[in-house]
Amino acid sequence: MRTEESIARRFASVGVAARLHVVDVDDGREVGIQPDEPVVLASVFKILLVLEFARQVVAGQLDSAERVLVRAEDRLGGWGMAGCADDVEVSLRDLAYFAMSVSDNTAADLLMRRVGPDTLPLLAAELGLARTRVVGGPRELLASVFADVGARTEAEFAGIFPGLPEERVRALRVFDPEQTTSGTARDMTRLLSLIWRGEAGPEPACAMVQDLMGQQIFWTRIPSGFAPPVRVAVKSGSLPGLHNEAGVAEYPDGRRYAIAIFARAERLDARRIDVDLAMGEAARAAVEALRA
Repeated sequence: MRTEESIARRFASVGVAARLHVVDVDDGREVGIQPDEPVVLASVFKILLVLEFARQVVAGQLDSAERVLVRAEDRLGGWGMAGCADDVEVSLRDLAYFAMSVSDNTAADLLMRRVGPDTLPLLAAELGLARTRVVGGPRELLASVFADVGARTEAEFAGIFPGLPEERVRALRVFDPEQTTSGTARDMTRLLSLIWRGEAGPEPACAMVQDLMGQQIFWTRIPSGFAPPVRVAVKSGSLPGLHNEAGVAEYPDGRRYAIAIFARAERLDARRIDVDLAMGEAARAAVEALRA
């Protein structure tokens, strides 16, 4: 059985349709399952955001130690500073750290304001990510969800969303690649390959992104398929029913593999450890096929 067929069957066994692309960073050999189909990026887009931040720091346009006061009105839902009861002061580089390590939407929103939202589409075009489009940061995407469900505040949204039928949820713009920040699995592995080869900008900027991606705390998706001494650096992205992750697995022999998986589950459950672990198995199977 071909590797792609085996992986597709594994995903089907947990009720998932997936877009996958795995490529050898240095020689370009690849394994793919519909790698050019448009997908919702969700928080995977933060790789591009932090790369732009790192490039501006290295170019001297931003001071990574610049202080930012995070107030109540800045806080968005999700992990990280959204749970703080008081104002928090952090540096720009700490915003980048929180955005990557725990996918902090508040940190990403503030960082995007500082680097300039118009820079990300320009960066995607410069790097040849032809199918990638950025329509806003976490705040804009959240605003679109509120508007689509008819909520004006977080409290109203919390009261409305749990009662929505599944078809109404899937109809939200945030689930449609044509109406939200989107890309393809191949675009994401191209982005990662450029970063790991030091070709996505100055080498210190690429190294900064690699280091930050290596600090993500979530391990149940792609990293679950690999054991030390393989080093895995990733960035995840999630919405109800969407399980996304992109990253790079580095082997002790120096070979490196860029991996992007975008899994769409039949159910809207946010926590599906079976789906996450299947992503790790798929990543490992694809890499092993390339190493064979």
